[in-house]
Amino acid sequence: MTFFNNSHLFPHTFFLAGIPGLTAVHIWISLPFCFMFFLAVTGNGVLLFLIQTEHSLHQPMFLFLAMLSFVDLVLSLSTLPKMLAIFWFGATAISSYSCLFQMFFIHAFSAMESGVLVAMALDHFVAICNPLRYAAILTPVVVAQIGGLVVLRGVGLTISFPSLAYRLPYCGSHTIAYTYCEHMVVVKLACGATTVDNLYAFAVAIFLGAGDVAFIAYSYGQIVRTMIHLPSSEARAKAGSTCTAHICVILFFYGPGFLSVIMQCFGQPTASAAKVILANLYLLFPPALDPIVCGVKTKQIWECLCKILSLNQIDPT
Repeated sequence: MTFFNNSHLFPHTFFLAGIPGLTAVHIWISLPFCFMFFLAVTGNGVLLFLIQTEHSLHQPMFLFLAMLSFVDLVLSLSTLPKMLAIFWFGATAISSYSCLFQMFFIHAFSAMESGVLVAMALDHFVAICNPLRYAAILTPVVVAQIGGLVVLRGVGLTISFPSLAYRLPYCGSHTIAYTYCEHMVVVKLACGATTVDNLYAFAVAIFLGAGDVAFIAYSYGQIVRTMIHLPSSEARAKAGSTCTAHICVILFFYGPGFLSVIMQCFGQPTASAAKVILANLYLLFPPALDPIVCGVKTKQIWECLCKILSLNQIDPT
């Protein structure tokens, strides 16, 4: 991130308003947020621990899952603590540079999460459509290269967001009607021309949203086509169960995201409580629910967790 000398135009502090119209009940709204934060940190931490310590989980499918857990963990830690501080203590002030760094982390790791979901779709595609060459195609080196590309793409596409926001003059209100610093919400406070910001944000959204969803849809189209031609119902059921957790994760991530975009495009121009809550769910749902779904629906992870828990119940005598 490169910040130009714009200190005379860029404010020292922004203020996060929280959820508009619901300030009086922020303390109650914080309860489900706090619970989801606990689920996100605990669940993703446990998944990362299991995948790191259990040699049987050092396979492409679980390595991609570890990437997803790490991304979810960073997203939670970059947003939830400040949200809870707003709800509990009314700590709405955030320094301008903290806001810009939060903006970068949110957009970069959201882009990485979309990339990891694409990688997981590729993993399922190879596993079901070309199982005999699975180990030869998705080698550890290839998995590492895919992970590197996911990181480079996420950083490369979003690193300009803070710089674009920083170069604008902010001569009006410095209150952000959200619980976190989102690029376009911050840019709306500017009193200068924002055409470049709008066009770039739209291009990134189309590339990530439409492009990644199109690849995932194509992969699952080929998977369904292969499943139809499997010789037995048991084989089809096994292949279907392999994809269930990934499909749930996709819905958790893209569902609130697309609804939020629709509300931004066709809803009221000002931030409403429903719009802000939906934007929060876009960041909260995947980190909180992904480890639960993956842990319950993935047999190997469930077995490893049960094995570790059972060690504490073995009588040494």
